[in-house]
Amino acid sequence: MREERYVAVYMMASQRLGTLYIGATGYLNRRIWQHREGLVPGFTKKYGLKRLVWYEPHDDMVSAFQRERSLKRWPRQWKINLIERENPYWDDLYDSLI
Repeated sequence: MREERYVAVYMMASQRLGTLYIGATGYLNRRIWQHREGLVPGFTKKYGLKRLVWYEPHDDMVSAFQRERSLKRWPRQWKINLIERENPYWDDLYDSLI
């Protein structure tokens, strides 16, 4: 079975108002699964970020990487506001992807 490409920028969180991670990927389902299973060494594994709290689809990786870099420069409160505008309870959105 071939995996469907889904280019997106996403935010992972440890819990509501917890530690945040911003990433970009061409295969959102696979990437989030890797984070949740602890298969990706680094920041998300170290801090236990397993909850997908926000994502935004993009047409191509260039625009996704540009948006990722832009979001990483935002103040923390702006990121929280972005999440809460679409996901006020910080629900894990992973199940809505599969």
